Amino acid sequence: MIRRAVLLLLGLAFLPWPAWAEDQPLHLFAAGSLTGALGEVAKTYTAATGVRIETTFGPSGGLRERIEQGEPADLFASANLLHSEALMRAGRAGPVVLFVRNRLCAVARGEVGATTASLLDKMLDSALKLGTYTPKTDPGGDYAWALFAKAEALHAGARTVLEGKALQLFGTGVRPPVPAGRDAVAYFLDERQADIFLAYCSAGKAAQRESATLQVVPLPDGLAVGAEYGLTVLKSEPAREAAAERLALYILSPAGQAVLARYGFLPVTAPAE
Repeated sequence: MIRRAVLLLLGLAFLPWPAWAEDQPLHLFAAGSLTGALGEVAKTYTAATGVRIETTFGPSGGLRERIEQGEPADLFASANLLHSEALMRAGRAGPVVLFVRNRLCAVARGEVGATTASLLDKMLDSALKLGTYTPKTDPGGDYAWALFAKAEALHAGARTVLEGKALQLFGTGVRPPVPAGRDAVAYFLDERQADIFLAYCSAGKAAQRESATLQVVPLPDGLAVGAEYGLTVLKSEPAREAAAERLALYILSPAGQAVLARYGFLPVTAPAE
C-alpha cells in the first residue's frame, strides 16, 4: 500500500505542466547544507518537467527572515523544523513535513589527531580553535550549543568553556565571505581559522572532497546531536502552490531521497525492496 502511494505521488509530480510554468520559475529557498543535494534535485526536476527552479541557499534563520520581509519564495527547506514552523504559525506557509535527517560531526585538521574517544578533550584544549555556525541564524549553531549542554554532563564546566571559545565563523554576516567556489568548512580549516569545526556530517564529507587531509569525526554517544529538516510550501496563488507541492513530492519521493542520501543525509523514505 505504501509503495503504491509513493509511486502515485511520484507520478503526479511528472504530469504535464501548465503553460504558466514555462516563464515563471519556482523559487526554492533552502539551507546552505542542502546546496549540493537540492541543487542536483532542482536540475533533475527541470530536465524531467521543463519547470525552471531558482534556488537560494543560506542560513535557515536568515532565509526565514527574508521570506518574512517579502522576498518571493514558493518552497522552503530548513535545517530544522522551527524556522519552517514559524512561517506556518504566521500564516505564510502550509504544514511542515520532516523530509530528511542529518547529524552533527566534528571536522578536524589532520594534525589534530581527533578521535571519537578524544574529541571532547580536544575541543576543550585551549590551544585548539573551535569553529561553529552561528546560533539562531543557522540551525547548525543551535545544534552545536545543544552539544555543549550535553558536554556538561560528561565534564563539569565544559559548557561554559565551549560556549566561551566557540568561534561563530559562518552565518554572522560580519566576517569576510568565503571565496567563491570554496567549501566553507574546508576553507576555515585550511586557513587555520579553526582546528576543529562542528558541522553537519554531510558538510564534513563535502569538506573532505575539497581537502582530503581533513578528518570527519563522529560524535561519541554522550554528545550525539541529530538534525531534522523541515519542508513547507509558502502561501501563494493556487497554481503556484500546486506547482510547489509537486516539487515537494519529488523531494520526498525515492528518487529525491536517493540524491539526498548520496550527499550524506539520512533519508526519511527509501525505495521499495
